[in-house]
Amino acid sequence: MELEAFQNLMERTYGERDRSRGLPEAVAHLTEEVGELARAIRKGTRDDQVHELGDVLAWVASLAAQLDVSLDEAARRYEAGCPRCATSPCTCPL
Repeated sequence: MELEAFQNLMERTYGERDRSRGLPEAVAHLTEEVGELARAIRKGTRDDQVHELGDVLAWVASLAAQLDVSLDEAARRYEAGCPRCATSPCTCPL
């Protein structure tokens, strides 16, 4: 699924409800999901990891929609590789 299609699907599915919750709650949900992803990476199965990555993506899409930002637009920041050194792989010092 392409980013725009995913963002549109999340907007149709959850957009009204997520907007009524507001940005602070959406950020809180995203933070919670990132924590669950970290736990799945440490102790979970691949299925757990896929599940939690999907949840993180859904909340990122919700935040993007609430901010009126296209995920495609945001991803273009990395189109040329690393945004700092403009290479791929990145050659920035660690």
